[in-house]
Amino acid sequence: MEDFTHYTVMRDEAVSYFDYSKDALFVDATLGGGGHSEEILKRMTPNSHLISFDIDDDAINYSKEKLKGYKNLTIVKSSYVNVKKVVHELGYEKITGGILFDLGASYHQLTKRERGFSFTKDAPLDMRFNKDADFSAYDVVNTYREEDLAKIFFEYGEERYSRKIAKRIVEKRAEKPIETTIELADIVKYSIPFSKSKIHPATRIFQAIRIEVNDELKNIKITLNNLFDLLATNAIISVISFHSLEDRIVKETFKNYSKSCRCDLSEPICKCGGPLLGLLVKKPITACEKELGENPPSRSAKLRVAKYIK
Repeated sequence: MEDFTHYTVMRDEAVSYFDYSKDALFVDATLGGGGHSEEILKRMTPNSHLISFDIDDDAINYSKEKLKGYKNLTIVKSSYVNVKKVVHELGYEKITGGILFDLGASYHQLTKRERGFSFTKDAPLDMRFNKDADFSAYDVVNTYREEDLAKIFFEYGEERYSRKIAKRIVEKRAEKPIETTIELADIVKYSIPFSKSKIHPATRIFQAIRIEVNDELKNIKITLNNLFDLLATNAIISVISFHSLEDRIVKETFKNYSKSCRCDLSEPICKCGGPLLGLLVKKPITACEKELGENPPSRSAKLRVAKYIK
């Protein structure tokens, strides 16, 4: 795919904690442009295997071509929420090497006009990672109740004017459906007081709608909490997040499962069996100066890494 553009954030750092010295199963939960998958494939032993997940046909088609020279790779069109089911269907019991998550939307998704992620390009309201899905940004904007819109704008976009924006959207869609990204961006812009901020007023709203359409926060929370019985001892979990809501989930999950005791405080005796994770980095790793110069959006990326120790 000639027009597929993707920058692999923290290409080396995200995969550097995996142990490549022995045959193992690795998982790239978010294939994207295939950059991280390629780094894993270059480093792992000939008898190791990598399973890479994505739900975006553009990413899958591009990466299949890019990685066609590698034999020990299986690319699956599926959400990473299905990782346990897929791994077992492919005949593997455990992830013995490690699993990588590179969360959020890709550069390609955010910048390709027809995908409807950007408020700077006029396009139908879409924002689906999986183009086969029935539910889109159009449905959120035109069918959600005012209070539900306000809730996702506040919780997922951390938007202080969430109620005003939601009220204005409901008023406008009563006249006619809101169909395009520019229509929505203009409604947001004129719903709130003028600001000299360099951040477009629609930025947080588009983020919130995208998260809602794709169940992003729910999916990562569920997956991380249900992942442990799929991991072999010493398997690595490596997660790149791009905004505070994602990072908070990863941070709290890692913190909770690395506690010496996870039992309720009312329990007189520890029954949880102790920590499941060992934190390999105390503070999140961020992109280096060279990468920031090449790809400024990587400034928001945070990498957290843990090891399954049971």
